[in-house]
Amino acid sequence: MRLDRRLLVAVAAVACLSVALAGVTRSTAASSEHAVLRAATGSLPDYLDPQLSYTSEGWTAMYNTYIPLLTFRHGNGRAGADIVPGLAKGLPKITNGGRTYTLFLRSGLKYSDGTRVRASDFEFAIKRLLEVHSGASPFYTVIAGAQRFVSAGRGGVGGITADNRTGKIVIHLTWPFGTFTDLLALPFAAPVPADTPMRSQTFSPPPATGPYAITDVSYGGWSYVRNPAWASGNGPLLPGLPSGYVDRIEVRVESPRRQLSQVMAGSLDLMQSPPPSGRYAELRRKYGGSQFRAEPTLTAFYFWMNTTKPPFNDLRVRRAANYAIDPSVMRGIYDGQLAPSQQILPPGMPGYRKFVLYTHNMARARRLVAAADPSDRDVTVWTDTESVNRDAAAYYRSQLERIGLHAHLKVVSYFDYFTTIGNSSTPNLDTGWSNWYADYPHPDDFFLPTLLGASVARTNNTNFARIDVPALDSKIEALGEGGPIGPARERRYAALDRSYMKLAPWVPIGNPTASMMVSEAIDLGKVVWNPLFGADLASFQFK
Repeated sequence: MRLDRRLLVAVAAVACLSVALAGVTRSTAASSEHAVLRAATGSLPDYLDPQLSYTSEGWTAMYNTYIPLLTFRHGNGRAGADIVPGLAKGLPKITNGGRTYTLFLRSGLKYSDGTRVRASDFEFAIKRLLEVHSGASPFYTVIAGAQRFVSAGRGGVGGITADNRTGKIVIHLTWPFGTFTDLLALPFAAPVPADTPMRSQTFSPPPATGPYAITDVSYGGWSYVRNPAWASGNGPLLPGLPSGYVDRIEVRVESPRRQLSQVMAGSLDLMQSPPPSGRYAELRRKYGGSQFRAEPTLTAFYFWMNTTKPPFNDLRVRRAANYAIDPSVMRGIYDGQLAPSQQILPPGMPGYRKFVLYTHNMARARRLVAAADPSDRDVTVWTDTESVNRDAAAYYRSQLERIGLHAHLKVVSYFDYFTTIGNSSTPNLDTGWSNWYADYPHPDDFFLPTLLGASVARTNNTNFARIDVPALDSKIEALGEGGPIGPARERRYAALDRSYMKLAPWVPIGNPTASMMVSEAIDLGKVVWNPLFGADLASFQFK
């Protein structure tokens, strides 16, 4: 991410990884496979616009509405991380030492308004995301000419050529970028018509290429309807992508408590907002497997420590902070929705290999701090206003006190939190809470923005620990230039994970789970949960 996603995802908080869908009453559901799903969500997504949407709720909405040239397979778990052709006929041909990608647009494609999809619409989508200052803009400046377009504010992106007659699209990169195939599968790069305005279209979303189109957007909710172009042409032309089981989905904004009461009463058939505080364990116990599912996420929650200044410039103090945290306490704070972890990569990410370096040991933590005897023991612990994150940081602060530091808590509104801690002029940036949500299922998406020395920035910084280890930077960059990840590279990424945690720039908290509760009318066993996009709208079926 080079990278701003977490600025918006932070608003989604603990386990809010999707937009909430829900169904009709049981009697209607039983009568027709073309029933209307009635949905509920905790809030309107950040954007309902493919070039701008950068939260998990928004990405759930994008998954079946805006199809990029490539896309992620509609599958659960690791299967959902596979990249498959979308609007393109096949996967790209990669030449020129990894600098040139060639694809061909499928013929006969149309948008939901009947407009023909053209090869040049891909270049327009890239220009649009750059011009509207999408949080993903830094991703795509690897395309030759993209940075010049940003500077000039006009013209084209020189590294992209598109032939509307043949559908051929050629993309030249300024350097080999091993995860560029993943970038082509993200919603940001989804083609849109060339007359789409260069501003947010949340309340008037662009015409769609997927099986559903978004309509009737207001602050109180929105709807999905069948894409007529899908039925008349796109569907058969896009084999392997689902068409969905309902003709309309109506989403309204409701509090989690109202969502839960309505889904249990059967007036909603799915809630995907996190359960109200204190209800997670109960729901999982009573309804697990039949109406309730908990899903792992490609996400890490952690405390960062500023490695450039006392006391955390001393490895012994950073290791002491890791020994001081009791994973069972953190799990309790997050209501059981957090799987403890002591590493960078989350389970399910290529390269993940479980290890434990810091078993909870307060006596050892105290000895390490005493041996380090830091010149400055006063530390500020930063966190946002989300109650669970505030409670987690309060526990962390108390443990730092117990091992010999003098810590106090600094709470910042979650709307401003990452902007504040990402600005080097903010005083007392010693240590604090953070999260990282995967943009795509590749370990580079964790190492590059959060640990690479070059990612330290004066503003919008994402390397909060400010760690800069040239030997490890070289390993990150070398691994990132390779092609598809195989077993050998996975082992090297796993070793990189361990190497960083030996240096302890983070105190990992764990990996959150996401949950969904359905009514008795929904066949939970057929619901697909994609690790990047959450609940797959096209997979919901009534019994």
